[in-house]
Amino acid sequence: MENNQKDPYVIGLDFGSDSVRALVVNALNGKELSCGVTNYPRWAKGDYCDPPKSQFRHHPLDYIESMTHAILSALKQLPEEAAQQVVGIGVDTTGSTPAPIDADGQILALKPEFTDNPNAMFVLWKDHTSVAMADRINELAHGGNFPDYTNFTGGVYSSEWFWSKAAYVSEQDAQVAQKAYSWVELADWIPALLSGTTAPHQLKRGICAAGHKALWHDSWDGLPSQAFLSAISPTLDGIRERMFDQVYTSDEKAGELSSEWATKLGLQPGIAIAIGEFDCHMGAVGAGAGEADLVKVMGTSTCDILMTPSEVIKDKTIKGICGQVNGSSRPDLVALEAGQSGFGDIYAWFKRVLLWPLQQLAEQDPTQQALVDKLADDLIPQLSQAAQQFHPDRHSPLAIDWHSGRRTPYANQRVTGAISQLNLGSDAPAIFHALVESTAHGAKAIVDCMTDQGVDVKRVIAIGGIAQKSPLVMQICADVIGQPLAVVESDQCCALGAAIFAATAAGIYSDSQSAQQAMASRICQTYQPDPQQHQFYLQRHADYQALGGFIESQIIKD
Repeated sequence: MENNQKDPYVIGLDFGSDSVRALVVNALNGKELSCGVTNYPRWAKGDYCDPPKSQFRHHPLDYIESMTHAILSALKQLPEEAAQQVVGIGVDTTGSTPAPIDADGQILALKPEFTDNPNAMFVLWKDHTSVAMADRINELAHGGNFPDYTNFTGGVYSSEWFWSKAAYVSEQDAQVAQKAYSWVELADWIPALLSGTTAPHQLKRGICAAGHKALWHDSWDGLPSQAFLSAISPTLDGIRERMFDQVYTSDEKAGELSSEWATKLGLQPGIAIAIGEFDCHMGAVGAGAGEADLVKVMGTSTCDILMTPSEVIKDKTIKGICGQVNGSSRPDLVALEAGQSGFGDIYAWFKRVLLWPLQQLAEQDPTQQALVDKLADDLIPQLSQAAQQFHPDRHSPLAIDWHSGRRTPYANQRVTGAISQLNLGSDAPAIFHALVESTAHGAKAIVDCMTDQGVDVKRVIAIGGIAQKSPLVMQICADVIGQPLAVVESDQCCALGAAIFAATAAGIYSDSQSAQQAMASRICQTYQPDPQQHQFYLQRHADYQALGGFIESQIIKD
């Protein structure tokens, strides 16, 4: 490992759905020195979650304990003196992932009376329990009595976002509503925790979470009016003055590492803690993206970021996306956010379906567990290999990728996944191919949503584990979209983006563009679309759209 006393190091913290990773990076050249990854222990056991009800909650102790372990693990891989070279920490998280806090800024679940109450915890991005609340927000925004507060979030507010979750939880749990002084995004809370600034009047909020999920915009002087928030739910009465009236970009400091956390982590007190962002926005910066680059962060879901200059987009509002916010990725560009609610999660679902009888066997006969575990590890690679030999036609199985609802275009968490055109000859590789193809069609729908409204997409960049590990998925995406698909060398782009902002906040660079130029990852591979396959998939895309339209017409509301 590199050990140059003169080189400053930074740490990028990436809080995912299942784990947190801590990446130590040389701030002068972007070299990734070490990485620690720690799973969330309570989440791994399924605690506080109810998947059939789309309830997914994270206990704050999962974040605290796993972050501590991941940082110590990463530092342990380096010479002992490396910890003294760390000059800053950057943070990215999933989102929207809000939680209720008391008047001192403490997450309610950290208080003894709320320790096992899921409503007092962080509401994970994929928690869709607040679908009806999102409907209420949309009705109010479009009803004519208030400004259309969804104007800069694609015209639709989602159950995945801040106010839906805060209002829903508050209406479900009177005790939480009574004790919740305010609510905070995970991306804002982690920097505040590390810098000892969790008190509501000290806690700095990032423009990323505020603009994309909490309806912040300069044109209505920040957050929506209190009258609008109270109309969403009486439980939100008075909350606007307890929230925030200023936002920050991630090249700025949220604070400095407190003595308490410096002791826990073995780092120097007073190092810079950068303002937090959502993972996809940091990932775009880590991937070296700039104007007209569409970055797809491919994981359990996808989040897509397309950046454009403010003088290009001007007053245009892009419909059907997840927000357009000036400075939410790179401070000098407007970021358009989109995404797919299910991506890798869909492949994992199919894997669970196929493994179910084997898991039952292992429960009845524990001596078979090792075999079942091996089959579980081999299943997706084997399916991928077989699917590469499968050549679909217009009558092959066709799927819709809405198993977790639809994020873009036009968020709708009531829609569901589907598989059609099955017959007795449809085998597992054919169905798996259809599922992969469906996620590629979902990706094309996002590109089309942008380009059809006059926003250029000059380059498509893929980052994340799937981009690195699955040539099948990448090639099908390139063929369906009809554009080259570039894959970035680093498999830690989100954490690397966080490290880039840490270096900027620490003063190593004068601005984040300079830091990005020096530290961002490079393209390692490009998948070229096959022209004949693209023409075939254009026909299949029309079939996908028709099937999706039928599925959406059959929504059953509770």
